[in-house]
Amino acid sequence: MTPGSAWLSALPPFLLAAAVCAAAVPLSMLLARRVGAVAQPDAERHLHAMPTPRLGGLAMLLGYVVAVTVFGGHIQSRWPLLAVAGGVTLVMAADDILDLAWWQKLVVVLGAGVAFVALGISITSIDLPGIGMVNLGLLALPLTVLWVAGMQVSVNFMDGSDGVAAGVVAIVAMVAMLAAINRIVVPGDLQSGVVILSAALMGVCAGFLVFNLPPARTFMGDTGSHFLGVVLAAITIVGIAKVAVGLSILVPLIALGLPISDTAWAIVRRRRAGLSPTTPDAGHLHHRLQARGMTPMETALTFYFTTGVLGCLGLAIFGHRTILDVAIGLCALGLVTTFWRNRRRLQRTRRSEASLSCDADPRVALTGRGTVREPSGGPSDRD
Repeated sequence: MTPGSAWLSALPPFLLAAAVCAAAVPLSMLLARRVGAVAQPDAERHLHAMPTPRLGGLAMLLGYVVAVTVFGGHIQSRWPLLAVAGGVTLVMAADDILDLAWWQKLVVVLGAGVAFVALGISITSIDLPGIGMVNLGLLALPLTVLWVAGMQVSVNFMDGSDGVAAGVVAIVAMVAMLAAINRIVVPGDLQSGVVILSAALMGVCAGFLVFNLPPARTFMGDTGSHFLGVVLAAITIVGIAKVAVGLSILVPLIALGLPISDTAWAIVRRRRAGLSPTTPDAGHLHHRLQARGMTPMETALTFYFTTGVLGCLGLAIFGHRTILDVAIGLCALGLVTTFWRNRRRLQRTRRSEASLSCDADPRVALTGRGTVREPSGGPSDRD
């Protein structure tokens, strides 16, 4: 199978998943409002201005199930993947409605990895430089559970600003798809299945982003973040099967460098503060970017372009350096442009505020200073 035909095989599941997800999102919004799964704004952590439904993950699950069922008939791992992803998504929908205890969610997060191992989706061997392929044996279970749990936590922590999580996962899914295209030997082989699974994941993310880009009309909630984490983990595990794991696992790891590092720092930060790693806070990267003046769209673009650069670096392992160099350059240019536009906007805002201050206080206009002290040590105009 040529790369061109592989791309063509990815298009139908992408389009079907996107269409079904986009059509189902309004229904998930209606359901969320009826059952009370609505995120209320607050100044501490939630950056949105209006109460927003948060069961978008159900629409994503539906789009993915339909696309994989229709186009993934040759994929042996499709039913275990859909079963585990569906179970996790439904339980997390209950969390978005009822607010489950942290330990109940932890059982689900870890149980997903155990279920994958039981159903035959696991990391069974690793290629060590100078040693060769090493069978993991009993270590396959904890390593797979750790990988699946890590993907869920990373996506969940990333889902705190409009459009960030769905967009980043779509880019990482594209990276996984491109890596699989480079490894296809014959039509219908294992890597052909990874192309279908990745394209469908890209599709549901695209369909959901229609409603989730800033300003978001709906959120995916824990329902969606854990669905994306489980599916992404399964795709990467299936994608590295029968391949040198030590090499191939670097691709998703590098592409996910931003959310993984943000997750690791969040855990360290909370432990240093004497808090549980599951305690929510406003210290994530997307919160910090917006606290420094970025708009939600600029925050999302920063994540997109950075993930694009890292994903291209990961794909460089499999060749096509010229194309990847161009892609890296474009992503880097986009990242620089985003920061430049943000800086220009902040400068215009400061000048506008200074001008309004001068117009409001004639003493400021005469002195040219931002604050004027009262004659006898009284309070300044700022007070």
